Amino acid sequence: MGRRLLAVSTQLSHCRTVLRLFDDLAMLAYSCQYGLGAKEKDAIVRWLSVLNNLADQLYYPCEHVAWAADADIIRTSSHKWWTLSTAFWGLSLVLGIIRSLRILFQLRRKLRKRTGESSEQSQKEMDAQVKCEVLSILSSVADLSNAVHWLPPGFLWAGQFPPWLVGLMGTISSLIGVYQTSVGAGSGAV
Repeated sequence: MGRRLLAVSTQLSHCRTVLRLFDDLAMLAYSCQYGLGAKEKDAIVRWLSVLNNLADQLYYPCEHVAWAADADIIRTSSHKWWTLSTAFWGLSLVLGIIRSLRILFQLRRKLRKRTGESSEQSQKEMDAQVKCEVLSILSSVADLSNAVHWLPPGFLWAGQFPPWLVGLMGTISSLIGVYQTSVGAGSGAV
């Protein structure tokens, strides 16, 4: 079972890597649109988002160079580029987790302050946002566990996971992503 999960996770990872080759312009457009987050009400969420966008912007070209080196398109060692891209990915995941936790705490605070005057629609929207943030945290924790595992040995638990656990974490993250995409596209809420 562990080998099967690892095989599925590996194939999904390869698919995601190739698909990310086309994400640079979309990520750049998103980062430019978000800018310094002037529309964000909370300064902590704003700066976590800005730093997250920066980590993502740095992650993509590093991963592309590593992929191109592995595919023998360019002549360089892919190892250092994979390590650098994994470090940026891990940083992005940590920032995303902290951001989602901050949003969850804000939602909790709103729920405490609320009285009976809030609408059922508002309650459904808040519930959907809570669910979205919780799923994002779970997916990011699964990815972060693997990101650390793939860093050079000696850093936290780098290289210590058995193959079945790497496969399980990757599969969990991918399934959450597929669920979020399908539910979000179908109903507008997660």
